[in-house]
Order: sequence, then C-alpha cells, then structure tokens
Amino acid sequence: MELRRPTRYTTEMTKPSRQDGRRAVELRPVKIATDFVGTADGSCLIATGGTRVICTASFVEGVDKWRKGTGQGWVTAEYGMLPASTGQRKSRPGAKPDGRSVEIQRLIGRVLRTIVRFDRLGENSIYLDCDVLEADGGTRTAAINGAYVALAMATERLARQGKIQPGAVAGAVAAISVGVVDGRVLLDLDYSEDSRAEVDANIAMTSGGKFVEVQCSSEGPPFGPSQLDGMLQAARRGIVRMLRLQRQAMTEACDA
Repeated sequence: MELRRPTRYTTEMTKPSRQDGRRAVELRPVKIATDFVGTADGSCLIATGGTRVICTASFVEGVDKWRKGTGQGWVTAEYGMLPASTGQRKSRPGAKPDGRSVEIQRLIGRVLRTIVRFDRLGENSIYLDCDVLEADGGTRTAAINGAYVALAMATERLARQGKIQPGAVAGAVAAISVGVVDGRVLLDLDYSEDSRAEVDANIAMTSGGKFVEVQCSSEGPPFGPSQLDGMLQAARRGIVRMLRLQRQAMTEACDA
C-alpha cells in the first residue's frame, strides 16, 4: 500500500491573507455593547465580524427540585437563532429546540459553570439567554463570550443589591473557533471558511490558561498531534485577546 505524505498545516504570516484581509491567527473585529437590554440583570450585544448575538443574564429566586436543600445555586443557558439570522429564513423551534440548539446551549452552560461559585449564589438560579441576530460562523463561541460578560455584570449588581454573596464569578472564560482550511490553521472562522474546513474546532479557556472545552473534529483526512497542537496554540492566542476585550468592555461600562 502506498503511504501518503501527511498533510502539512501552517500558520505562517507570509502566507496570502484571507478573504477579509486578516492574518491566519487574527480575530475578526469584535464589538461588545454592554447593557444592551435594560430590563435584564446583565446583558450585551456581541458582534464578531458578521456574527451578532444578544446575551442576557436573568436572576430567578429558587432552584429546581434536584438542587433544593443544598444551599447552592445554579446557572443554565438557552440558545436560539432568529428566523432571519442566516439569510434564508430559519423556522422557529416551537416548544422544543432543535438538536443543534440543545447541544450548543449545553456547551454554553458547561463552560460558564466552571467559573461560578454556586455557594455564593444561595439557592437561586441565573439564566443565560443567547439569541443569534446574524450568523456568519462562530455563533456558539460568540454566545459564550457574550454570556460571560452578561453573567459577570449581573452577579456584581446582584451582590450590591444583597441578593447573592460577592465573588460568585471566580474568574473569566472565553472561547474561539479554529480550524484547518486549505492546509492552514486559521483562527476565528467565518462561514465561508467554516463550510470548507478540513478540521473544525471550538475551544474554551479560562483566564488562568486552563482549557475548559476542546471540541475538535475532522471533516476530511485525520489530523495528528502536531496539528492539534498548532490549533491549540492559535486558540490560546485568540482567547487571550478575547479575554482582554471582555474586560475592557466591562471596565468601560463601570466607568460610564
């Protein structure tokens, strides 16, 4: 049997720029508008390139039956795409969300819960709602990044109001997409890149440099440890930048 030469992956800056002019490991333009929904305990509109997601955090007294009597609270998430978010109208899910939405909202909840001190919430719940206005790739990572901002701002306000104890959010977390397109490791894929990626990954990491979630799958030939390493390095670089942008948005909100 003839052995094929392994696919080479690269993030070299000398390679031709991407369709939108970005370097291989450069984020799309990011804008975070805090307090976008005035009636929510915490909220933001996050725009990552052509992807826009509204994220809100809502405080609800009490917890589900399985959590009662523990003295601890809970954080959960819901995710959905508005009908016109993809250009071609997407049907509303009705009473039960579709399988993709369920998988994504579970991901958002898992990632955000890693930085929450549940004992400081008391037996109360915080719901994170992420609604996609426009989708151009990376909606789940944008939702995580916006949900963190909404959650962090909400818990600070709730603590000042005496509804929960201070320090309910014990750190920061962010996520980014990364993949291999035409043999190159690319960060923060838009839809045109994601739709033809040979390898696609979504990676979440805390401000302490610890990975929370690594979702990675091949859409073509299998990839090796060195290629995974390259994607993790690119993702780490992008997440550090995203954490800085989240912090900057919240600082500006406090100063306003």
